[in-house]
Amino acid sequence: MNRREMMILTGSMAVGLGASTEILAESEVPAGFKGPYIDLTTPKGNVNAAVRIDANLDESKQKWASVSGVVCGVRDGGALQDLFGFEVVSVARAWAQPDGSYRVPHREAIFYTDLETGDVLRTWKNHYIDEEVEVVDVINDPWNHSFAEEVKRFEPNYGGLNKPKPKPPIPFSNGFFDAGNGMVQKRRHINLYYPAALQPDKWPRESAGKMNRVSEFFTTSAKLADLQNPEMTSVHVTGSWSRVTPWLPWMLMGQAPGHIVYHSTFHSFDSLDGFKPKVLAHAEKHHPKMLEAPPRDEWDKPNLSSLEVYAKTQKPKPPKT
Repeated sequence: MNRREMMILTGSMAVGLGASTEILAESEVPAGFKGPYIDLTTPKGNVNAAVRIDANLDESKQKWASVSGVVCGVRDGGALQDLFGFEVVSVARAWAQPDGSYRVPHREAIFYTDLETGDVLRTWKNHYIDEEVEVVDVINDPWNHSFAEEVKRFEPNYGGLNKPKPKPPIPFSNGFFDAGNGMVQKRRHINLYYPAALQPDKWPRESAGKMNRVSEFFTTSAKLADLQNPEMTSVHVTGSWSRVTPWLPWMLMGQAPGHIVYHSTFHSFDSLDGFKPKVLAHAEKHHPKMLEAPPRDEWDKPNLSSLEVYAKTQKPKPPKT
């Protein structure tokens, strides 16, 4: 998510560390993978499928995705605890390139919610530290990604915190497999360990430590008939997403032992009506820009992780009294 180079939420984020290297042998090809519209055993067919899953071949149209789930706290000596809910607002559009690749300008926001009411949280009582803390929305604007038949693999640089190490390119593949009942699925695991944007000497209450260990797990499902339908410039998907990550900075856990786990489901749709009313209302009031995909002229704006954005937009909290 890096996960978003896989990207996402709609099953995308696909061209970086998350790209699959699996190419099916001829004897393993399920019925319907090789046509009649696209060949899912080829890089070209996989690019077509990825763009339609993530966005829309029609450049005049946008595509939205919603992710809904629960954030759990993990500490030694006890069971996991459901802490709060979360909702992701995601929007993308596709932009065809002369070489046959596609750019996908994309934005996403994450809002944290009350488990009982579904209301978007502005503050939250952190029982670990017995303190009411201010909740900070995640605003990833933009998180652009691209699809090409040849994947130029790389490691994320996290705004210059990490030095990318080049790797040999590979043919692009979603790694689709037959899930039965006319469905195909793809899975993606991303495991990262990198320098933290929030260092403990400057952010003693927000930082979980000098390094971040993050893993993300995606399963995306689509109808094979939809992928093989040339009239469908966009294909709806459903799936699941889990993330293992350090304490969120606004929880003010500092370097306390433990971490959090996200667990969720997602789906994509073609209008704002797909979002929960409370989530849509919060986005329209506080972050209306996040409901529209970025314009073409913002393509070169750098992708920043949520922690990098936090470091740029927030200030360290004073010591607890």
